[in-house]
Amino acid sequence: MNGTPGRDAETSGEGPAPGNRAAGAGLPRPGSPGEGTGAAETVIENVAIAPVVGPEIARGYIHVRDGRIVALGAGQAPVAPGATRVDGAGCLATPGLVNTHHHLYQWASQGVAQDATLFEWLTALYKVWAAMDAEVVKGAATAALGWLALSGCTTTTDHHYIFPKGRGDLFAAEIEAARDVGMRFHPCRGSMDRGASQGGLPPDEVVEGLEEILAATAEAIDAYHDPSPGSMLRVAVAPCSPFSVSAELMTEAAALARAKGVRLHTHLCETVDEEEHCLAQMGCTPVDYMEKLGWLGPDVWVAHAVHLHDRDIGRFAATGTGSAHCPSSNGRLGAGIARVSEMLRAGAVVGLGVDGSASSELTPLAGEMRQALLFQRARYGPAALTARQALEIGTLGGARCLGRQDEIGSLEPGKLADIVLWRVGGFAAAIDDPVCALVFGATPPVARVLVGGRTVVADGELRTVPQDAAGEAGAAAHRRLLGLAAARGVSVAQELRP
Repeated sequence: MNGTPGRDAETSGEGPAPGNRAAGAGLPRPGSPGEGTGAAETVIENVAIAPVVGPEIARGYIHVRDGRIVALGAGQAPVAPGATRVDGAGCLATPGLVNTHHHLYQWASQGVAQDATLFEWLTALYKVWAAMDAEVVKGAATAALGWLALSGCTTTTDHHYIFPKGRGDLFAAEIEAARDVGMRFHPCRGSMDRGASQGGLPPDEVVEGLEEILAATAEAIDAYHDPSPGSMLRVAVAPCSPFSVSAELMTEAAALARAKGVRLHTHLCETVDEEEHCLAQMGCTPVDYMEKLGWLGPDVWVAHAVHLHDRDIGRFAATGTGSAHCPSSNGRLGAGIARVSEMLRAGAVVGLGVDGSASSELTPLAGEMRQALLFQRARYGPAALTARQALEIGTLGGARCLGRQDEIGSLEPGKLADIVLWRVGGFAAAIDDPVCALVFGATPPVARVLVGGRTVVADGELRTVPQDAAGEAGAAAHRRLLGLAAARGVSVAQELRP
């Protein structure tokens, strides 16, 4: 794509015809005449387009109707009587970003155990997390989801695997938050059944029994999973990790997921310690162990996959097993750099994830494209990952991890209208290539985020929930969690003592 998009979007002073006109920067508040958060038909015009699939367009349009893209192309936008028209001058349109790994509740425990390894960090925080309740989860998830939306994310997963007894319905709380924010949501019903007394890492108080887990997971799928086209809510099955889950739970969870027609997710190969743990207790490497348990396949994606052997990369590619690359979290915890460039060359499926907020404080998903690019180049050289490859793993790669590549991840007619407009005018206009401006530097401001054609963010501000209130909900969740933990005689400082 050559050339720079035109001037920054601003409210036009000319009379719009036909339809209502809203600039990328000048969107009326929800409830204003002719506009809202869910216009049935929208035309984005005068915009640069990076569709991920197909040729890039220096200046063109995207036509949205009833939540899907009906047309896009170069040049003048079509006449669409009654449609809301968005002036995308100075903006780059991309598919909405897809976050393939998160722990939303961790928004309430950011900024602690700042210099710890993964196992040290988990040991410090497990007893704090054991105090969480549904109110903590709702507030933390609201803030975390709002933050994701502000960084161009339109679809996110969440891996929630701690369910303290008598603390309310934590899974329902995060689903309610996603509905409020307007995010396309893929929550994973996680679990742990292997506590410290059985050789696992987590304390016994935060694990569940096998039958309890299977029943609760089946109940979550039956209550919430929506397999219909355009679904806003799908559920996955997600035992936490090989060092906190029994082999029986792994195999039974896989059988349950496949019987229900849902996907499988877990942590894998995040640190060297994990491999040493698996070799000592299971007698094999983590990927060998997963293969024995039936956990490789096109319905599986794993988080991190930092420490893969050559044969592991080949098995991921051959089986269609996906991975969520979380560069900032891996760097923050000193876990290492995943072999993403080699995985892509082998044909493996790779998406991006920010990971839990407590190991990746205030990380915007858009920034992970830059982190992925820089980490790969630091390891392999300047040709290791291009800006467009980084954009692809942040969009279509994530969609493939979730099995939704036919609906999201690229801008094509018939796909869901999950679209982000990034401001690449102003200072960024000095870069002729807007995809380079998006990925190489600081993340450009967001002019508009659409999820299924519904405006979730405009002018860098949430339009579905009050932005300041969402931020305060996260802060209140933090205060509440620490207070609940203190009432149980637990503090992070205490857990970090040698």
